[in-house]
Amino acid sequence: MEDYDKQVNTTGGQIASFEKRISDIDEMIEKNVADFGPDFLKAWDDDEFEIAQPDSDEEDHQEEDEEEDDMEEDGKRKSRKRKSTKQLTTLATKKKKVAEAQKKKAPAKRNLSTRVSLAELKKINVQNCQYQATLLEESLKKLKPNFGAIKEYRLKQADYQKKLADLEAITKERNDCLRMLEALKKQRLQEFMAGFTQITVKLKEMYQMLTLGGDAELELVDSLDPFSEGIVFSVRPPRKAWKNISNLSGGEKTLSSLALVFALHHYKPSPLYVLDEIDAALDFKNVSIVANYIKDQAINSQFIIISLRNNMFELANRLVGIYKTRDVTSSVAVNPEHFLQQPDPETMEA
Repeated sequence: MEDYDKQVNTTGGQIASFEKRISDIDEMIEKNVADFGPDFLKAWDDDEFEIAQPDSDEEDHQEEDEEEDDMEEDGKRKSRKRKSTKQLTTLATKKKKVAEAQKKKAPAKRNLSTRVSLAELKKINVQNCQYQATLLEESLKKLKPNFGAIKEYRLKQADYQKKLADLEAITKERNDCLRMLEALKKQRLQEFMAGFTQITVKLKEMYQMLTLGGDAELELVDSLDPFSEGIVFSVRPPRKAWKNISNLSGGEKTLSSLALVFALHHYKPSPLYVLDEIDAALDFKNVSIVANYIKDQAINSQFIIISLRNNMFELANRLVGIYKTRDVTSSVAVNPEHFLQQPDPETMEA
């Protein structure tokens, strides 16, 4: 019986504790409704269950009949225990939903902090506020904002976007042109260096052939940018030192220039050459060498040479003579080979 009484007292204490918690929750709900408004009750309206309230009459009746029927009291005790468990679960669910609702309504509560209290309202000077409002209204009327500025701004913005698109297109075109220019410069450098190498090699051969043992060289002043400074032409006549072409004699300059011309002819032949008295500063031997080389190269090209040296024009395929009689200039063209094929008169008489 003592154990049974202890259990009854414990169960009664738990029920009293639950009742106190329910009253606290009701007070909290009323406080939240006062702070957040009636909409806060929606979190409660969705619940289909109710908190079970303890039946005080039933509890008293059970206390009176405890000694009459122990088995019946034990069943009722278990029933109350189940109700207490259900109430605890219901209270936990309610508490969780109340916490969620408070969390959702917290920003609204913070926004209400801007309200002015009654004490602060008493301190405000109404006439001063009305005066300040009147001043603001007058200043606003004097501003006279130009609403056409918005339209003008949009037009300017559209014009800016158009010009920006044009700038991007022109910039793209400029970049394409720059890339093309760089590609052309690279191609020009490659082709120039390839031709320069071939011409330099052929120049050595031509100068050695014309001078019978000399040497010639083409050098770039700036090897990194050959188009900025130019080319140095140096030669070494037979049995002499290296010299710049500007320091040579007339005959040596003539042979050096002809060697360069013949080297260029070998790299890129031209159909027609006009040479004006190239043999004027040459001796008989060098004139014969130059004349025979030109005769060999005249197969694929035509050379027009102005000369007064016999060993030069005697090797020509066609000889054109210019003369003047009675203040009149005339010309006559003959074939030197025709005269060479005619028999000698002295031989015919013999």
